[in-house]
Amino acid sequence: MRNFQRFKLYVALLPGVIACFALVAYQKKEPATLPDHEQLAKHYYHEDYQWYLDNIPFFECSDKQIEEVYYYRWKLYKAHIRNTGTNKFIITEFINHVPWDRDPYCTINAASMHHIYEGRWLRNPRYVNGYVNYLCRESGNNRRYSESIADAAYANYLVNGDKQFITGQLDSLKNTYDQWMDHWDSSKHLYYIPAMPDATEYTIASIDASGGKDGFDDGEAFRPTINSYMYGNAMAISKIAALKGDKETSDEFRKRAGNLKENVQQNLWNPSLQHFTDRFKVNNEFVKYWNFIRGRELAGFAPWYFDLPDDNPTYNAAWKHLKDTSGLLGQYGFRTNEPSYEYYFKQFVYFEGKRGSQWNGPSWPYQSSQALTAMANFLNNYKQDVISNSDYLKCLRSFTKQHYLPDGKINLVENYDPNLGGPIVYYYWSNHYLHSSFNNLVITGLCGIRPSESDELNIHPLIDNSISYYCLSGLNYHGHKLTVLYDRDGTKYKLGKGLFVFVDGNDVVVKEQQGKYKIKIGEAKQQGSFKNISPNYALNIARDKFPSVSASVNSIPDSLFQAVDGRIWYFPEITNFWSTANSASLSDWFAIDFGQNRRISTIKIYPFTDSVRFALPDEIAMEYKLNGNWMTVKIKKQVPAKLSENTINTWTVEPVNASAIRINFKHRSNQIAVSEIECY
Repeated sequence: MRNFQRFKLYVALLPGVIACFALVAYQKKEPATLPDHEQLAKHYYHEDYQWYLDNIPFFECSDKQIEEVYYYRWKLYKAHIRNTGTNKFIITEFINHVPWDRDPYCTINAASMHHIYEGRWLRNPRYVNGYVNYLCRESGNNRRYSESIADAAYANYLVNGDKQFITGQLDSLKNTYDQWMDHWDSSKHLYYIPAMPDATEYTIASIDASGGKDGFDDGEAFRPTINSYMYGNAMAISKIAALKGDKETSDEFRKRAGNLKENVQQNLWNPSLQHFTDRFKVNNEFVKYWNFIRGRELAGFAPWYFDLPDDNPTYNAAWKHLKDTSGLLGQYGFRTNEPSYEYYFKQFVYFEGKRGSQWNGPSWPYQSSQALTAMANFLNNYKQDVISNSDYLKCLRSFTKQHYLPDGKINLVENYDPNLGGPIVYYYWSNHYLHSSFNNLVITGLCGIRPSESDELNIHPLIDNSISYYCLSGLNYHGHKLTVLYDRDGTKYKLGKGLFVFVDGNDVVVKEQQGKYKIKIGEAKQQGSFKNISPNYALNIARDKFPSVSASVNSIPDSLFQAVDGRIWYFPEITNFWSTANSASLSDWFAIDFGQNRRISTIKIYPFTDSVRFALPDEIAMEYKLNGNWMTVKIKKQVPAKLSENTINTWTVEPVNASAIRINFKHRSNQIAVSEIECY
């Protein structure tokens, strides 16, 4: 009897046992054919590979030019990350200081939306979260330019799933939104702005308002840009408030967004041009209040960046202008307005004999990436037959090629000639210019990752037969590690034909319907713990008080403070280092005076080399100052063991109480340069 009962128990358990085996069999691990992250990181970033290995999603594609620019853009992004204090980070636009940025941080709020959309894909959230904190809670958004920071901050949440962080920004976002009432016309229920504060000097509105004589500023107009930004911000605030359980605020801002949407569609849609265009706020001898401007601009696609327009053939027809080579699409990129405009490409401003920045035809990465983001939204969220995946890829490839200078080097600058190709504005300060997005276009466009609050993820690759394979791996999404790969004929990754998805290393069920895919991602997981960074006692972004710096050579502030300014890059085109250039000695020193005793146990040095002027030091020795006396720092460990160029070198030392640190460099054979020195 007992054996019979045992037999019945086995029979009862059998389906569950079989199911467990089936589950294990089904959950295949990521195959060995996937890209080797370390190999890719070393290929693209050389000695500095470890930061990228720790932070970026890796991408492999049959279009090698898109792949190469993808990795350049992460190098560009890292160069624009600036440490501004303990656990504080911002993202810069110009790689070095310009007179119109926010001193001493060197930030400009205009391109912040691009910075956040791009940086949200980094594995470590401290960089973009720090930047959002700076913009919102620390008043870094000075509203010098129009912005859509609330929308971008919410987009960051859609990737990292950090509800506590985003709801903590709500009050600041609401306050900033209300400050924009100083650009609100209560009679038209629309926002207005001149050209320059919209980050687009020399637009049709501003040029025509000057009678064709100028256009840098003025030309106040009700623009599709600022009104779309404010719509996007209102929708984001409504959703963030809902996350917080604040129904009153959520309802209020959803209503604001709805009213703005209605007025944009009713009043900024230009039926004769079949496009969203400006209407004049200014009224003078040249232009009249409330008249439409007399031409199409690329800015007219801004509403789709936020999914503002209704899905109907009337508005959808605007997209035909984006693939019209006599209109907004040049041979080498998007035009900011059409050639039919009277002052198209007329040059109004010069700087040191070179053409200056204008938006009356030149191709700008800022608006190109905005239009491509809008195009990806249009292809994903609208029922239309105006544009196709092939149109998206064609425009993305055109934008990709703009990253290359005529000599073949990759260096993104301010703007380009869409008719002849090549850069227009290419000043010293505009080297490696972060005024746009690109990797977000690859991740959410080409690869089709469409973030949402849901525990389901939609994937809609914007590809055609010109893409035979791609793999996006190590992507952090809702706290999960995601790999998405596409193999047209199954020969690249040996898994079969089509799209495959792995979550946390295991393959998952992929539901497909008409080229769109859906997977169950599961609940958002808490981000892994990221250690708080200890204070860097060498950091001084304000060049004031302590720590103070001195050196045996090149002791002018512009040279000295570049070594302690929280910015690290190794681009040879633009200086960011203290150096021993023109030193007659074979040994030089750099000293950091803390102004008080600091307990130091770690010193980090970032040597810069360029194979022309600067090489690695032959030897480095360190001293600390205590009670007026210099004493030798005792080294416990050096990583890497051999000094490495263009990357971080870390010395763990016997802890010392020091009022100053002095680093001695022997350079018998070459001059040396240092991008940054940090003391912890």
